Amino acid sequence: MTQRQLLALVLLLGTQFTLAVDFSIMNVAVPVIGSDLGFATDNLQWIATSFALAAAGLSLLFGRIADMAGARRIYLGGLVLLIVASLFGGFTDSPGPLIAARVAQGLATAMVTPAGLALLTTTFPEGPLRDRALGLNGAMLSAGFTCGAIMGGLLTDGLSWRWGFFINVPIGVVLVVAAPFLLKGGGGRSGTKLDIPGAITVSVGLIAFVYGVSEAGRKGWGDDTTLIGLAVGVVLLAVFGWVELHVAQPLAPLRVLRLRSVSWGNLGGVATFIGFTAMIFLLTLYLQVVLGYSPMATGFTFGALGIGAFLGGITAPRWIGVLGGSRPLLVAGLVAQGVTVGVLFLAGPDRGWLVPVLTLAFLSSYAHVAAIVGFLVTATSGLPNEEQGLATGITTLTQQVGIAVGIPIMSAIATARTRSESAGHSLKDATLSGITTAILVNGIVVAAVGLLVAAMLVRPRATSAAT
Repeated sequence: MTQRQLLALVLLLGTQFTLAVDFSIMNVAVPVIGSDLGFATDNLQWIATSFALAAAGLSLLFGRIADMAGARRIYLGGLVLLIVASLFGGFTDSPGPLIAARVAQGLATAMVTPAGLALLTTTFPEGPLRDRALGLNGAMLSAGFTCGAIMGGLLTDGLSWRWGFFINVPIGVVLVVAAPFLLKGGGGRSGTKLDIPGAITVSVGLIAFVYGVSEAGRKGWGDDTTLIGLAVGVVLLAVFGWVELHVAQPLAPLRVLRLRSVSWGNLGGVATFIGFTAMIFLLTLYLQVVLGYSPMATGFTFGALGIGAFLGGITAPRWIGVLGGSRPLLVAGLVAQGVTVGVLFLAGPDRGWLVPVLTLAFLSSYAHVAAIVGFLVTATSGLPNEEQGLATGITTLTQQVGIAVGIPIMSAIATARTRSESAGHSLKDATLSGITTAILVNGIVVAAVGLLVAAMLVRPRATSAAT
């Protein structure tokens, strides 16, 4: 790398780490925030869900806008919004404004993440350098989630939950000041028009779908609110598909979506994010409810996952060379993640299981980040620089949707199993049964997607080049 590339990489990795921390740091503080600001119990989930809805629903739109207006402009605009929203959220003293701040932070994430990835992929051409950069990006993403959980516990217990907002401000200011000197964003493309019908249908459709899945985790899959949200989401996404076939300048050209590297790569991406976020949630319940550890102790035990994530990001580019490409790495990462998560089904109710559980979680975290790197390299390769915003918008959408729906889906499975076991067992045993059942389903789904991607995407080099 040149010195400029290295400095740009540090800047973009710092941004990714900050956004990941921002997502997870507040989840730890949710109960305290609810108590301080007077949230109703049923509304606590909106502290996390409001962020996820905005981030997932608008990522594709802002990825495309980054292609049109210039990735650096969208990146800087998103950082400024993050600073303002974090200041507002830190000073607020009632539920409504705090939810508004979380929505604004989600919107900022939807702007910064695809634009930052587009800047990264255009800074480094396809090949080993880009693989290394994306590997470190994946490491910072997962390590940020883990560090956010630890920092959330420390800040909430030692200072105040408000510092979970304030901590973004000085970091954001440094990034905004340094970015114009280190990042080349281009001026976008002239003569292009934004596909307004496509933007509205895909954004609202994704928000409705993610909302429906989130409500399923709270109220069950048969609840009217859940069904309406899912139905509206599916209908609007179908309308989006129809719109893209009939507009002159579509938001997401189908020729891009038809590329195997894009379609199947993103399927693998959503599976690995669903599996990892759900695993963290289920292990949190296991460590606190079943084994009886405190929230702070639980946060520190997740340091093992952070180490696994960092090592996975560092070594994943080398695995690309060993395995012969990013596609085999994606498959290997998914299968390894699924197997190591699935084996957690055997976990028992005593603390002697802590070391085996954390060992398997470490291996799963390593495999998860390897899968992320395989997914990002696969899904952004073979496209020109002027469409990297679209490609990274799709990958960001995949990431945010996976993060948003993973916990509700597996939570619903765990809750259903716990209720069915509660009649003849203690609460602890029933909870353990629910957690391990959801963990087993989680592992099976991730490994199965890995095998499906292997069948559809990993082909001999001569034939795969054509796809």
